[in-house]
Amino acid sequence: MIIDVEKLPKEGRKISEDFEFLSVALIEESAVFLKPVHTELTMKKAGEEILIKGKIVTCFSLICSRCLVPFESLVDSKFDLVYLPEELELIQDKLESDDINKLFYYNGKIDIEEVILEQLNLVFPAKPLCSDDCQGICPVCGKVIRDSECVCVTKSSDLRLKKLKIFIKEKS
Repeated sequence: MIIDVEKLPKEGRKISEDFEFLSVALIEESAVFLKPVHTELTMKKAGEEILIKGKIVTCFSLICSRCLVPFESLVDSKFDLVYLPEELELIQDKLESDDINKLFYYNGKIDIEEVILEQLNLVFPAKPLCSDDCQGICPVCGKVIRDSECVCVTKSSDLRLKKLKIFIKEKS
């Protein structure tokens, strides 16, 4: 959905729509959309600036970085963006520090789907976890620790401290 900035009414424009994206467009390779992305946007023109306030709601299937089990992740994210015309990009180095975080629109148009997809990609955690206390996979038997009682014994000794232990034993 492409919005022509020149045709934007003075009172602004509200958009409430469901968007469907392909999962390959996401930066998280294991992510799969489980629901369409519901979007509510308000666009207003303030001089040359275009102000966009939005909210996106959807649900993904992700794979836990520790236990490798798929889990659902709900997204309910709000964002505020400011767009400037492309002409101002040429003088970006002269813009004030407050203007550095602003985006630019080209040819008098803003692609809303591109804006939403960018905001979705910003929501992903660096390491998706099914829960904060996920213990992952047992390094000995390979079972998911959460699902079964793992009885494997693992030494939690740090190999880097082995020589120190030997030194302490010899001293005593």
